[in-house]
Amino acid sequence: MAVPPVEGVAGGGTAYGWNDGGLNVSNPLKGSIDPTEVPTADLVHVWCLPSTANVGPQEMPRNLEPINLLAARNERESVQLAIRPKVSWSGSSVAGVVQVQCCDLCSASGDRLIVGQSLKLRRVVPILGVPDALVPLDLPISQISLQPGETTAVWVSIDVPNEQPPGLYEGEIIINATKADTESSQCLGKAEKHQLFTELRNCLDALEPIDGKPLDDVVERVKSATTSLRRVLLSSSFSEFFSDNGPVDMMDEDAISNLSVRVKLSLTVWDFIIPTTPSLPAVFGISDTVIEDRFGVKHGSSEWYDALEQHFKWLLQYRISPYFCRWGDSMRVLTYTSPWPADHPKSDEYFSDPRLAAYAVPHSPVVSCNDAAKDYLQKEVEILRTKSHWKKAYFYLWDEPLNMEQYESLCNMASEVHAYAPDARVLTTYYCGPSDAPLAPTPFEAFLKVPKFLRPHTQIYCTSEWVFGNREDLVKDVISELHPENGEEWWTYVCMGPSDPHPNWHLGMRGTQHRAVMWRVWKEGGTGFLYWGANCYEKATVPSAEIRFRRGLPPGDGVLYYPGEVFSSSKQPVASLRLERILSGLQDFEYLKLYTSRYGKEEALTLLEKTGVYLAPERYTHEHMAIDIMRGEIFSSCRSCS
Repeated sequence: MAVPPVEGVAGGGTAYGWNDGGLNVSNPLKGSIDPTEVPTADLVHVWCLPSTANVGPQEMPRNLEPINLLAARNERESVQLAIRPKVSWSGSSVAGVVQVQCCDLCSASGDRLIVGQSLKLRRVVPILGVPDALVPLDLPISQISLQPGETTAVWVSIDVPNEQPPGLYEGEIIINATKADTESSQCLGKAEKHQLFTELRNCLDALEPIDGKPLDDVVERVKSATTSLRRVLLSSSFSEFFSDNGPVDMMDEDAISNLSVRVKLSLTVWDFIIPTTPSLPAVFGISDTVIEDRFGVKHGSSEWYDALEQHFKWLLQYRISPYFCRWGDSMRVLTYTSPWPADHPKSDEYFSDPRLAAYAVPHSPVVSCNDAAKDYLQKEVEILRTKSHWKKAYFYLWDEPLNMEQYESLCNMASEVHAYAPDARVLTTYYCGPSDAPLAPTPFEAFLKVPKFLRPHTQIYCTSEWVFGNREDLVKDVISELHPENGEEWWTYVCMGPSDPHPNWHLGMRGTQHRAVMWRVWKEGGTGFLYWGANCYEKATVPSAEIRFRRGLPPGDGVLYYPGEVFSSSKQPVASLRLERILSGLQDFEYLKLYTSRYGKEEALTLLEKTGVYLAPERYTHEHMAIDIMRGEIFSSCRSCS
């Protein structure tokens, strides 16, 4: 046997694993590095990871393999690209800059999934050191600065439109190492971009309204547009990079082919369509006071309405039914999906949107004005009950009542609602019975008696998943107390609890743990889900202020997206990894519902368990492979029936 080296005998180097002859590099780099002359694969590691992976800066490289995804129509599927520098080549504080370029995904029949519309890239940015924020990258080409010794992740998402023809779509993402000064020389400033935008818009304005115009007028419009286009092409913004012979200082096609890392991307689109209206109403709160404070908009102003509308419409893409909220004394809560009164056209637009599965009706005026409170509730209800979307309506009046006074206040408010609308649905969240008037000998037995205590003042009994702990069998005890034949429903929610290892959406939990929240809902049989807040970070008075989570709450609790101004000049909200995983879980819910419709709930439960995806609150997959196997089985079994 070879004797291992001993420090001080065989030399300090060998004692620490140093061996001059141990490094075998087929193409060693020497001297200064010009990234335009060296294969990018010699400068960076590139590999792929599933959407459930938390890719931190110390994620270690793996082999690069082609990406193969499966998606239904009206589904979003995501994957991650990880990039880590092998060496530094920029000569500055960063290791180097890489250019990431993507193209349309194309099928053999010529159909496309278009970059910027269906295919999008976002950079994964850490929050409190944990990968979470997804900051949009420019398309179709973006540049990313890499830090020495750190892994950077890019989130790739593909949205498949409803009408997209099924088939195999293929494309690639091309990664090139570039010179550090390329970024500043090739990117236009804000003023230049605005100038180009104005010129091109003027061209469209001149050409679009030409139908039915006299020939002389059309000729003049074409001349005007031609002049504008020529001015754009001859501007310094373009002439710096392009000449009659093509691009200047850009790598040609052969160079790109020879030096690039090319990531093959394939997506199978199948003929199942994820329903536009979610099968599971998932209602998520948005704090209007947070919006007012951070963005400096006055309650009831036109800017306030615009800000709320932006948040509402943005969240709809995640199969979420948003409601706005503000808390009063003792957890009384004012909730509303539309800030406008019921007779306003905007309210009808909101409530009729097929992507909205449920909407909250306020018990009192959202914006105070003269005589606003007089007969307000009666007028709102009378209008809404005439609408076809009334079946989506619910009243969320009190959050987690704790004692008899709060329970009685809730019942009085609900009685007022039902006086005007006997068929109205009142939703109540709770995790215990009244503390000062026990309904039963033990806390859990008292919890079970809450429906009997609240009946007929509540129709949607929304219970905390924290109550059940690891006792999934207790769910049937709750359901047995309800009267579904009388329209009573059982919904669930997560908040501060349950904690690890149970499914929840706290920062730093495993990706499958985030996604498992909706697996749990499906298995337990809940017919709706509530989450208390999606933007409830600490108060700030500047849009770009750093994000601080609220004290006393687990990191990430109540925060699922961030203001865009924190990361760039963009005013668009920035999603979290957790929000994307919520969407994936809601899409999984539709897959399982489809499978159940064909084979029954028992067979679907068997599939969920035999693939190892989800068995119980503490027993679910930690690996993404199980999810792919389950989805693949549903695809194979159901593609002929959709």
